Amino acid sequence: MNLREDETLDDLQLGGICVIQKKNAFRFGVDAVLLANFAKIKKGMRVIDLCSGTGVIPFILAGKTEASYISGIEIQEEMVEMANRSVKYNKLEDRVEFISGDLKDLNLLKNMQKAEVVTVNPPYKLKNSGIINSNDKNAIARHEICCTLEDVIIACRIVLKDNGRVYMVHRPERIADILCLMRKHKIEPKTIRMVHPNTKKAPNIVLIEGQRDGGAFLKWEPPLYIYNDNGVYTEEIERIYGRII
Repeated sequence: MNLREDETLDDLQLGGICVIQKKNAFRFGVDAVLLANFAKIKKGMRVIDLCSGTGVIPFILAGKTEASYISGIEIQEEMVEMANRSVKYNKLEDRVEFISGDLKDLNLLKNMQKAEVVTVNPPYKLKNSGIINSNDKNAIARHEICCTLEDVIIACRIVLKDNGRVYMVHRPERIADILCLMRKHKIEPKTIRMVHPNTKKAPNIVLIEGQRDGGAFLKWEPPLYIYNDNGVYTEEIERIYGRII
């Protein structure tokens, strides 16, 4: 494998699976790991990951679940090329693929094989919030430049099978938008979990599960704390990262 000068090969601590990332571009964080852990995926399920970036969520799912096939869709061609090199490095060609595509391209979505599960870690910030360079890869990952939250939810509905589930990670300040748009496009919110930096701070991440054409019933899961009061990772976070069993 040809690892380029501006890239790193990072071990996910999942059976030797590694992911290629740029040294100075958008790199995956705890939100991607939490989302991959939050998604409920049974043996043989097909998964589509939207806004896939470097592909970390498909790679974690490949290591942690018995999903039959995982497709990642990403608009930035450079990211897709890098993710597909990670596929070859990990010898996962039979289970994982990455597609260069715009999730606003409805023809692309409608021609894809539908999935039981969709995961998505979309851009969090509204397009008009803060200074943005629309050519900046980090800005594309963080701001709604190439797609809006509504575009994401429409895409989820199209690629999901009947009663399929979407798992999304986002910011708590957008929760009203998320719930309203899910209902608008007939994806029923089913489970919400708030993620806090520690027990003293307000949540800064929200995990949401929705069901395509599901019945109305919303469950709140207990909060997840990243750090305990001593400033070290909580036992649950250590378990999610695979450091303890």
